[in-house]
Amino acid sequence: MSLVREEIAEQPAAVARVLADEAGAIAAAAAEIRRRAPQYAVLAARGSSDNAARYAQHVLGRICGLPVALASPSLHTVYDAPLRYAGAVAIGISQSGESPDVVAVLESARDQGCVTVAITNEADSPMAAASTHVIPLQAGAEQSVAATKTYTTSLAAVAALATGVAGDARAARDLAGLADALERQLARTEGLDAAADAAAGWRRLAVIGRGANYATAFEAALKIKELAGVAAEPASPADFLHGPVAMLEAGFPVLAVLPSGPSGPAVRDVIAAAHARAADVTVIAEDGDPAADGERRLLVEPGPEWLSPLCAVVPAQLLAVGAAERRGLDVDRPLGLQKITRTR
Repeated sequence: MSLVREEIAEQPAAVARVLADEAGAIAAAAAEIRRRAPQYAVLAARGSSDNAARYAQHVLGRICGLPVALASPSLHTVYDAPLRYAGAVAIGISQSGESPDVVAVLESARDQGCVTVAITNEADSPMAAASTHVIPLQAGAEQSVAATKTYTTSLAAVAALATGVAGDARAARDLAGLADALERQLARTEGLDAAADAAAGWRRLAVIGRGANYATAFEAALKIKELAGVAAEPASPADFLHGPVAMLEAGFPVLAVLPSGPSGPAVRDVIAAAHARAADVTVIAEDGDPAADGERRLLVEPGPEWLSPLCAVVPAQLLAVGAAERRGLDVDRPLGLQKITRTR
């Protein structure tokens, strides 16, 4: 078995560890954020961690009522134009914690007296050193270049932090079942072989998601690009229907993320447009959701919609791996990539 498949299988245990072992660190960070009552949050990240930041943007806004901005690290490291972070909480997300541009955002915010939080798999990393609070991901060594378990543990840490900041007892109960839901998700392999067979022939792809799963669309597209070499373009339904829908033609591949929830109708609009143009449609959805003729379905474990990205990304990860394997590509060492990327 490839390393990446092994690490995908480790995700339930890794999520259970970060929620249990780092409960104290998460609670301490949440307590200071509540006490300081920041006016907004700034998130700094790259790669898969940037997709975890998109999820954080959703849950910190939805659960905590915090406006959230994604940082522009190049303003610090390329343009020498550091920003004013007065009244902010700054959160960095990075599996390695070593990207100088992400670290620069945290250092600047810390030096301005802000609460700073590092979510990282390396507790002794430069990003951790730049932060007043550190939440180690407890994922264990991730040897495959493509991030899988560090992505889902980042989502879990973000969800737990938002829950703590909001003091939301119901959300805390939802989190308690998360690792078991992921375990069940790994057993939901229906449709994956057929979808991977089709994906092996893709050269381009539109990936659609909204709300909590806007991040899932971006992470699915990234995994399919990294592992299978497909030019995958993520978008929300609103953005897709404002222009990129013109790409759709007969046979054009579309991957839509459709767990239950308020964002469903907008995603269905794109799916309907894709079917109207005879596109090649694959949908990640809960069992029992009605499928159109000719549509592939990858099943998602049912559960609280705000936590659905942790389960919804698993079929996308396995789809990317399966497509790459069928194309004869090295799924653990994709051409031109390395595990740690020190961007400036």
